[in-house]
Amino acid sequence: MKKYLIFSFLMVATLFAQGPRLIIYSETGPEKVYFSTSNDARACKKLEAIGVCLERWDTKSDLSDEEILTVYKEEIDRIKEQGGFVSVDVLRVSPEGENKSALRRKFLSEHRHSEDEARFFVEGTGEFFLHVRSKVYRVFCRQGDLINVPANTAHWFDMTEEPFFTAIRFFTNDEGWVAHSTEDQIADRFVHPTPRATLSAFR
Repeated sequence: MKKYLIFSFLMVATLFAQGPRLIIYSETGPEKVYFSTSNDARACKKLEAIGVCLERWDTKSDLSDEEILTVYKEEIDRIKEQGGFVSVDVLRVSPEGENKSALRRKFLSEHRHSEDEARFFVEGTGEFFLHVRSKVYRVFCRQGDLINVPANTAHWFDMTEEPFFTAIRFFTNDEGWVAHSTEDQIADRFVHPTPRATLSAFR
């Protein structure tokens, strides 16, 4: 019994340390929460219901951009074929970046793309907010996550005040994603400073 209690405590402690994976709010603001989970399977099921793909890949650390594209070539080719993507790139953002504030603001306004937005987190973290049917789905992405947001889904992305991530981005054309603003100020109700400690467990 004692060994079982110790094991149970460690398992719960591990789940708590991971932090949330998905929170679903009312579009009126973050004060009203419909759903919250730190479980990958439960998060994926909720996201599948709105057409969003979230899957996990094995990751390797300390790779150059060229090495990243080589190491993940098999997975990249699979996603390109499934989604009709024609090109990819590697984006790196760090807390030391001179343009981090401007880059964060660029993605914080709600917008849509006429094509799917697919991104794989080689390392680091980020938060996608998806505005679907009067709800806001806040997806906490971490190292090893591939997320694919369907075309024309209203959303925004928060890399936080102290951003850290390296991501493979998938494009359906050589010009990259073209953002179409919804002119809705909804993101202002949800965006706030996020201490690194909140997401550090996701690395």
